[in-house]
Amino acid sequence: MKKFKLFTLGILLISSISCTDDLNTEPLVELSLEELLQQDPNAVTGILSKLYGSFALSGADGPGSSDIVGDDAGESPFLRGIINLQEFTADGMKNRWGDDGLDQLTTTSNWDENNKFFRYLYNRAYYTIPQCNNLLIVLNNVDVANKEQVISEVRFLRSLAYYYLIDCFGKGVLATEANYGQSTPLPEASRQELFDFVESELLAIETSLPDTNSYGRANKSVARMLLAKLYLNADVYTGTPKYNEALTFVSKVITEGGYSLDTNFGRVFSGNNNNSPEIIYPLIADPLVSQSYGNTTYLVNGSLNVETMTISDFGATQGWGGHRSTKAWYGLFGNLNTSTDDRADLFWTNGHTFEMTDYKQWTNGYPSTKFRNSNFGGSSTPTDFSGTDFPLFRLADAYLMYAECVVRGASGGSTAQALTYVNNIRLRSNATVVSAGDLTLDFILDERGRELMFEGHRRTDLIRFGKFSGGSYLWPWKGGVVNGTSIPSTYELFPIPLLALQANPNLTQNPGY
Repeated sequence: MKKFKLFTLGILLISSISCTDDLNTEPLVELSLEELLQQDPNAVTGILSKLYGSFALSGADGPGSSDIVGDDAGESPFLRGIINLQEFTADGMKNRWGDDGLDQLTTTSNWDENNKFFRYLYNRAYYTIPQCNNLLIVLNNVDVANKEQVISEVRFLRSLAYYYLIDCFGKGVLATEANYGQSTPLPEASRQELFDFVESELLAIETSLPDTNSYGRANKSVARMLLAKLYLNADVYTGTPKYNEALTFVSKVITEGGYSLDTNFGRVFSGNNNNSPEIIYPLIADPLVSQSYGNTTYLVNGSLNVETMTISDFGATQGWGGHRSTKAWYGLFGNLNTSTDDRADLFWTNGHTFEMTDYKQWTNGYPSTKFRNSNFGGSSTPTDFSGTDFPLFRLADAYLMYAECVVRGASGGSTAQALTYVNNIRLRSNATVVSAGDLTLDFILDERGRELMFEGHRRTDLIRFGKFSGGSYLWPWKGGVVNGTSIPSTYELFPIPLLALQANPNLTQNPGY
């Protein structure tokens, strides 16, 4: 396989203490991490891959294992959390299972600090961060190949975890190698403080990361993309817009990264998408060696059901019948029967209703077949687990970020270039081209919906465009009402989980909870 292997090493079996209780988890092995790397410097490859795997897998011993004791191995992986918190809380996607706490997400109502899905994402971030800190400390005392690059990759992964804390919870504690091992609870860090830290980390590692790297590992473009996203949302995160900075770094991704739009939209989300020239940074899935109920298996199987579909056509052996899109997504394409946009074809309409009058009914709303486990342009064998990688960062997103920055008045770009990027995306999907006059913020938000829905961006996008809270924009089941109702602005942040508050008395709850 050409993918970056997700090795599992005995050295990385973590102690059975929840990360909300202890930010300083230590490996339970006879050799310390430092001793292992002194004896075998090449072991750093497997250790680093375990850190990468933290964003895609639940644990080191297969899909039924969890790195975090107390968190369900199937429900708690990072990607599953991002879909639950970024997509089901927004307009385009809903889930019908009603698992303890999931109804509250899919209806954006009755949120509180006891919801396990908030805890899962918070825990995963604070599991990953101290593991990164531990490795950074050890790397200061040992010699490994490409040491500066490895350190930069670890700092990127730590920054990625912090980015989602900034976006979803707005605060936390700033755990670094400088305070690793501190016995007293760390002080609360504000959103601004976390923002400043992530910004400084990404700026520091930009030049030390390679121009290209193995598939699934961070390079310059990956760090620049995360930095551009941080700046794009800076007005929300800190109250100070940084669209100029966002444009600077997303332009570098576009012009220096060597990526190109895939000639076919569907290939980006198929089983062999590791061959796509568009994916900047994937979360790797493999049906044999990196199985998880929380990677794209959740997206693929969760969107299929034998009740109305032939699931083997999508490379799956299981259909869980959970996720359907709403008219807030497929309505962006107009009439699906007459639309020329290839993206409009990725909804299963047979046996389903346009309106979602009951989100718990499988046949209400259209399932999205955007993600599939079948290979593009070739044969494939259906498998229980998905082998489709998740494109956390991809070039089409960079194009739309560039256009948004230009529309918002950022200097250093041009409307002509923004229009070219947008029309390249639309032409790729056989949608009609647009003119410069069409490039409004409302159009950009809608185009981001058409292109990027179900990829973990939607809640953040709606908040940035002022469409998430309040009642100016309603979608099905917003606020627990079939046609939508206003929700409070406090919902633009999730509550800090109760267990985290109990573990650290320095943490305070977000307003409104």
